Amino acid sequence: MVKIKYYKGDLKMKLSKYLFLLLGVALIMTVAGCSDTEDLVSDQDNKTYDESVSKDSQDLDASIDEEESEEEIEEIQEIDPEEFGVNEMGQVMVLMYHHIREPEAEWSRTPDNFRKDLKNLYEQGYRPIRLEDYATGNINTEPGKTPVVLTFDDGNQNNFNMIEDDSGEWIIDPESAVGILMDFHEKHPDFDPHATFFINGGTPFGQSDWVEYKLNFLVENGMDIGNHTATHLHLGDADAETIQQELGRIVQLVKKYVPGYEVNTFALPFGSRPKENSLWSYLVRGEYEDVNYEHVAVLEVGWDPYHSPHHKDFDGATIRRVRASETKVDGVGMYDWMDSFDRGSRTRYISDGNPDTVTVPEEFADRINADIPDENINIY
Repeated sequence: MVKIKYYKGDLKMKLSKYLFLLLGVALIMTVAGCSDTEDLVSDQDNKTYDESVSKDSQDLDASIDEEESEEEIEEIQEIDPEEFGVNEMGQVMVLMYHHIREPEAEWSRTPDNFRKDLKNLYEQGYRPIRLEDYATGNINTEPGKTPVVLTFDDGNQNNFNMIEDDSGEWIIDPESAVGILMDFHEKHPDFDPHATFFINGGTPFGQSDWVEYKLNFLVENGMDIGNHTATHLHLGDADAETIQQELGRIVQLVKKYVPGYEVNTFALPFGSRPKENSLWSYLVRGEYEDVNYEHVAVLEVGWDPYHSPHHKDFDGATIRRVRASETKVDGVGMYDWMDSFDRGSRTRYISDGNPDTVTVPEEFADRINADIPDENINIY
């Protein structure tokens, strides 16, 4: 049996409750201090205040300890990995989108077809996770479900568009990628709107007046901003200075609008790499003017599902993607691979629900990364 931790309850509500109690205690202490200074109360009254403050503090500590204890008891559940078909050595699809617009084309998905993709993913047990979490192996997808990563290249306006409704109010375009994702999440709360949008320089998503709003909205709603170079440069002939400038300028742009955000993922423009292998390290980390960058994931263009992050051959600097299309995909589009998973010709990742453990059937045990501690591995 595998112990699975779930985080139940509304953490924000609990934090707000504790903050309110702390503010109440602070107010009592302030009143007590003022009373002492202005000699408006007697020493006996001050003693009463002190006792009240002490009691409230003790009650607060007890409340926190009690709720934490209850939370720990509620969080731990047990599952039978065989019953759920758990296999965390299976592969993960990192889906690649570009435009969300009419008409359907090689690099364009219509809004209705994008909705169809989300519906099919949901019904077939796929759940979006952040690219960073995939690359670092921090996967807490619910037991029996398969993580999937959604990515969008180029920062096109049809990925995130603002429009005026009939009343003159500005809203997120319901036909844009972000609008569709948020709507689907509202209807299916267990399908998080996690996605990474790889942007170039200039005006990400168009509409210069809305750049700050859009970038902050993404981050605040569980989506991410990725690097796609400042000029969408083919990197084949780029030198070290050019690579770092192209990547560093995107970091500067994002910091301008979202100061505390770290851009730590990169999608190769055209899937290109420098001809000189010695320069590949600059795709992962480097510095330009006042910024440094370090990528936990570097994504290629095609062409198939990639390794589990726990697999011994996983390399975050060479993650392959899957074309999220049905046009000119040459048998390697998302639906081709979903069919392969269903037929068993490829093995899909099935989560145990616990990011701290790696659970696999015995026949897959020899594929586990040797750096994973034995105590974090469950083999059945």
